[in-house]
Parts: sequence; structure tokens; C-alpha cells
Amino acid sequence: MTDPTPLTPGSALARLTEALGPDSKRKGPPPVERWNPAYCGEIDMRIAADGTWHYMGSPINRPGLVKLFSTVLRKDPERYVLVTPVERVGITVEDAPFLAVEMAVEGEGESRQIAFRTNVDDLVQVGLDHPLRFEQDANGGIKPYMKVRGELWALVTRSLALDLIAMGVEKTVDGAATFGIHAGGTFFPIAPASELGLA
Repeated sequence: MTDPTPLTPGSALARLTEALGPDSKRKGPPPVERWNPAYCGEIDMRIAADGTWHYMGSPINRPGLVKLFSTVLRKDPERYVLVTPVERVGITVEDAPFLAVEMAVEGEGESRQIAFRTNVDDLVQVGLDHPLRFEQDANGGIKPYMKVRGELWALVTRSLALDLIAMGVEKTVDGAATFGIHAGGTFFPIAPASELGLA
């Protein structure tokens, strides 16, 4: 479980934590970034673009097992791996390893806080350590992502993406009109306003 910031009463992150119940305060994931075991090759495990984990072609239907695997997932420069103190195996990730499936928002404008819950129950509050990034999909639409931990990102689900982008404002960045979102004391650019027909 990611615990990026203290749980300030009334914060967006505190709201999500309360919704998850007492188990949400368990200790965080293992220190996979510090483990460097031998690479043992690829295994037939895949995280589909819709967030479903598959093993040997079949979906893994046990949420507890998926959550367990998610705690030992890491992004190395060349591949995604599941890592323990004694071995490291590569897996396939079609898009992002996680989905952001619930969002809580407190405040507005530059003081706005945004927190997300992922499909494996990580709770993350957007800010400098957990930024948002925006990419364009094949149809020209906008796909938001949120950094969860290490180099692991969550794709914001389409319904939440619409709500997120609806909070966007136009701001001048480096002399150019830019459309983006304020969260956690930071402005996250989505695209130049000219590309969105706003300038």
C-alpha cells in the first residue's frame, strides 16, 4: 500500500483511506527497488490494457493474488519484472500496470487536492512525487496517467478521466497558453491550448 503523504483529516487521501476500511493502513509494499537478484527470464504473465492480470492465457480471478503480485512489481529500464530477494522474472504489460478506479477531490484551483485509489487498492495523492501525465490515444483523445510508485503508473479510467479533464484551466506556461490541471500545489499541463482549439 502506498502511503505518499500524511493523512490530514479532511484530505482527499483520508477520504479514500476511510472508504477502504482498517486494512488500508497495513504496511507498505516490500522494498523491491533495493533488491537486485539474478534475472531468470520471462514468465507467461500479462497485465492487459484493461488492468486484468493473466497467467498462461487465463485471467487471474483471485483479487488477493493480484494484489500480492502487484506489491512485487517493478519497472526496470528494459522491462517490467516481478522481483523477490532471490529472483527476478519479466512479465508483459500492455499499457500501464494499474488502473486509477476511484477519485476524491478537495478544494479548487491552486489549492485543489486529488487522490486516487487503484484497482489494487494503492492510495495515492497527486503532487510532485506522484504527478499526472497526459498522452494522446490512437483516436486523438487524452489519456491521463498517475505515478503510483517507482516507475509504475496507473491509467485513469475513462469515466474518471472525463471528470479530471473537466477541472482543467488555461494558464500561461513559458509564454504559451496551456491547458492543464492544478493539484497538490502543482500545475500539470495537458496540452497547448492551441491544440485543443482554446487559443
